[in-house]
Amino acid sequence: MADVHAKTTHHAEGQPHASWKLYVFIGLILGIITAVEVAIFYIEILASVLVPILLVLSAAKFVIVVLFYMHLRFDHPVFGRVFWFPLTLAILVVIGMIILFHVLPKYGKFA
Repeated sequence: MADVHAKTTHHAEGQPHASWKLYVFIGLILGIITAVEVAIFYIEILASVLVPILLVLSAAKFVIVVLFYMHLRFDHPVFGRVFWFPLTLAILVVIGMIILFHVLPKYGKFA
């Protein structure tokens, strides 16, 4: 990732911004991840771990899009905090709900 700064340009305000080459490269990475997601869906041996793999790949694509196409990688850090903190909180709440309503009842808790 240290190579990212070498491929940036500066606006009139002095703010760094990615070059078009970096956007094309990121687009190719996103396309490759999408192709891997489609291919994994058709591999029968991975059926038992299909959902976790797809969730991880989707999360990777989400992070790449947010960092580069929403420009959080190049913006002031406060914008990143405003975005990432509520997202982290929401993920923790969803994990808590899954544990509360799907995992604990299987072990006789809250039955």
